Amino acid sequence: MAINHVRQACAALLLVGLAPALGGCDEPTAAMAATKVAPEVGVITVRPQPRAVVRELPGRIAPTRVADVRTRVSGIVVERMFQQGTEVKAGDPLYRIDPKPFEVELQAGEAALAKATAAFDLAAQHAHRIATLYSQKAVSEAENEKAIGAMRQAEAEIGSRKADVARARLNLDYATIRAPIDGIVGAALISEGALVVQNETTNLATIQQLDPIYADFTQSVSEMNKLRRSFDKGELDRISPDAARVRLVLDDGTLYPLSGKLLFSESKVDAYTGQVTLRGQFPNPRRELLPGMYVRVLIEQGIDTDAIAVPQQAIQRDAGGDSQVFVVKDDGRVATQTVLTGAVQDGLWLVSGGLKDGDRVVVDGFQKFAPGDKVRPQAWVDADASVGSLPDSQQPDQAVR
Repeated sequence: MAINHVRQACAALLLVGLAPALGGCDEPTAAMAATKVAPEVGVITVRPQPRAVVRELPGRIAPTRVADVRTRVSGIVVERMFQQGTEVKAGDPLYRIDPKPFEVELQAGEAALAKATAAFDLAAQHAHRIATLYSQKAVSEAENEKAIGAMRQAEAEIGSRKADVARARLNLDYATIRAPIDGIVGAALISEGALVVQNETTNLATIQQLDPIYADFTQSVSEMNKLRRSFDKGELDRISPDAARVRLVLDDGTLYPLSGKLLFSESKVDAYTGQVTLRGQFPNPRRELLPGMYVRVLIEQGIDTDAIAVPQQAIQRDAGGDSQVFVVKDDGRVATQTVLTGAVQDGLWLVSGGLKDGDRVVVDGFQKFAPGDKVRPQAWVDADASVGSLPDSQQPDQAVR
């Protein structure tokens, strides 16, 4: 019995000693709730600024010039003088046709010219003698006229033989088939020993000029009309033709480093597709652009003088599919704001309605709050530096970054 009383007394003392400790377990939770701070979120302050309106259109690469190499004389090809797929200059020899027949023809023409020259000398001497006799009334006027006519015929024969010699020399020169333009020569379509015929339609090779190079692309006539109406309403400013830039996006998504210029827009619409064809010209020093390549063309078609743009991740979708952003109000609480979006350019959504100058839009930290919560806005910095890759004419101000 005494032992039980001792055990009960010890248990009572233990409970009394633990009571303050057990009661203090709720104090940290209450303290944490009392000292909870608003979460930090990354925001940008939107500022209207001039921004180029860029359209992305499908296109194909085309050579600046294309020339089919053909022969001007008939004969047997004895030599191919170029490497397939290499660059050639205008006038570089490509093929050589057996020149011997043309050399013989030239020799015959030169001999005929020498004979005609000798005949002219003889006729001229004869005409001179007859003219002397005619002045002395020793021969008739008819004899004098006949001698003059023979001399003129001999002179004309010289002219004819000179033309034959020039033709023979030209044919001999044509026996060496030369490049008509600068460019890249393709596959050799004939080999040594082949017979080529003058004026035949089959070409011997094809040369394409690749620097500069064209990009042909199309745009719907409805989009062009919409752009024209925006100009008429003053919503957009026109870009002068010499200032408009055209860029290319290659099939792997990379941006071609060199910008081009817009050459022309066709004045007719394709009746089947409703598209208008445009053409841009691009430098191609490294021959990265090849004819037939599919590209996407980025063309500046106007200037929005007070455009508002936000990073892509700032745009959210509600249950109805409408675009919205989270805006930090003056009291530091977050509210949803429905916006109207346009195109995406350089990683930025163009916002045509719903935002105004000075609005603070949340870009980072969405998981930290719910609409109505109080937050601590911090200036957002793009870790990918996607905004920094924009051209100088399209750089946002520091607030947008």
